[in-house]
Amino acid sequence: MQEDLLGYVPAAGALQGRVILVTGAAAGLGKAIAKACAQFGATIVMLDKEVRHAEETYDEIVNAGYPEPAIYPLDMQGATAKDYDDLANNIREQLGRLDGVVLNAAWLSAFTPIKHYDAEMWSKMIMVNLHANFLLTRAVLPMLEAAPDASIVFAAHESNKAYFGAFGVAKAGMNAYCDILAAEYDDPKHFIRVNTVDTGPIRTSMRVLNYPGENPNSVAQPAALVGPFLYYLGPDAGQRTGEHLKLARQPADASWPGGTA
Repeated sequence: MQEDLLGYVPAAGALQGRVILVTGAAAGLGKAIAKACAQFGATIVMLDKEVRHAEETYDEIVNAGYPEPAIYPLDMQGATAKDYDDLANNIREQLGRLDGVVLNAAWLSAFTPIKHYDAEMWSKMIMVNLHANFLLTRAVLPMLEAAPDASIVFAAHESNKAYFGAFGVAKAGMNAYCDILAAEYDDPKHFIRVNTVDTGPIRTSMRVLNYPGENPNSVAQPAALVGPFLYYLGPDAGQRTGEHLKLARQPADASWPGGTA
């Protein structure tokens, strides 16, 4: 199934008319997912604190002739429950609907043993990588409940290993959170697909920062891994929910057959 989803390409216009929120959409995997979704007709809400990079992604999407996206600047480290309620209200007022959410934004400050972990840093890591995702999804769930084919996809990362600290705890917590959401919404009356995708190593700025000894050109580009996200966000996934897709490490020259993303 992994190889099938890596090579998955939706039908033209498969996401036409849908509104999809992507966190961390300014760069890396989030940018690749945002562009790929727009390629198949979705209107993207790009949530990111890096406004300049988000504007670059915006330009790339518009210049390609895809639906005009929206930029929503937000720092998930300091955002409050009201900030996410305001986000939901803005999407409802400006776009009228929400069909999908990609929980992609992540932050890993450093590999640190528990004995030496700074307590404030621990709290910040848990906020960005776990608690903020709860606040966001709670705020937008009413819109997803109203959508005819709603989906939540979480960009997972196997990190319950030594020195991953709060990042590992948050990622494990998010896997459990997605299981809980999938179970609660596995109901014909208000069905929402909830799945996770662990891409394995990809060429992102966060990986370069935390793996300084690794040749960044030895890992795959984010654009090569968008297939599974498109699948779970679109109608072809049907009632498949509660799945945790873990991909094997892809070669550096891997590519996605659907385009350049």
